[in-house]
Amino acid sequence: MALYSIDNHGEHHKITHIPHQSEFDAWCSRLSPIQLRTIRIELQRMIAGDEIHTAGWMPGSDWTGTVWEPVYANACQYDTVAAGLCFGLFVWEAAMNHSDRWSFGRYEKDGIPIRSMTYFRIHLNS
Repeated sequence: MALYSIDNHGEHHKITHIPHQSEFDAWCSRLSPIQLRTIRIELQRMIAGDEIHTAGWMPGSDWTGTVWEPVYANACQYDTVAAGLCFGLFVWEAAMNHSDRWSFGRYEKDGIPIRSMTYFRIHLNS
């Protein structure tokens, strides 16, 4: 279906692009087609059954031996900050291309802002 932003009036707007596209393209160009496919399949699997995901909490803190390791090692050349941003854009892309409708926002936990985006499944009448 799509990814939607929801404004202060409750209006929803379909998202049709990935932010920071040129950086994302550069990172993806350092991954093999198999690595890209594996990352995208794993993200779809992760979000398939749940209603809410916070991007920064999804991959865990140690990516060694996981499908996320090439994001850190290859795509972002061992740059931890870039790897987090790149992973976040993969999650954005997964929500945007998912068969259900998703939205997103920035929230707090225990009064402390969460640094990454939180995505949630939405049900629209239109």
